[in-house]
Amino acid sequence: MNLSNLRAPRKANENKKRVGRGMGSGMGKTSTRGHKGQGSRSGSSTMRGFEGGQMPLHRRLPKRGFTNIFKTEYELVNLDRLAALRESEITPEVLRKAGVVSSKKSLIKVLGDGDLSTALTVHAHKFSKSAQEKIEKAGGKVMQLSVVGPQLSETKQSVAMASNKAPK
Repeated sequence: MNLSNLRAPRKANENKKRVGRGMGSGMGKTSTRGHKGQGSRSGSSTMRGFEGGQMPLHRRLPKRGFTNIFKTEYELVNLDRLAALRESEITPEVLRKAGVVSSKKSLIKVLGDGDLSTALTVHAHKFSKSAQEKIEKAGGKVMQLSVVGPQLSETKQSVAMASNKAPK
């Protein structure tokens, strides 16, 4: 390759389409919008996924599955990650400061991947059996924190309170 055979990419030197500049521009009168119809009007825009009135793809496809809105999500931490922290007592706050866990509100589950050589006291919401065995085998302690379940909404609370009050 040398300077004699360098070329600009195709369409790199084309001018921008200038609409609404009279008949001499080649795009006069309707300014490339055609005659009548939705696209010819000012301010016209269609919603994302609009297929000209045909049933859109996202409505043609069947819905599958179920999403449980009350599912408890745990952040998973492996033993090798805990061993790398070089702390004797591991709490959710320590994990948060070390960047192992993203949020201080998140629930933590310790999994048994990796080995422990030192005794650790681990505070978490859940432990796998293998993780619990490995921690105790290394001479450490497992401290399980309580998990607070989903709170009742205000309307459900008021209904529950009303049903508890029996007429005398």
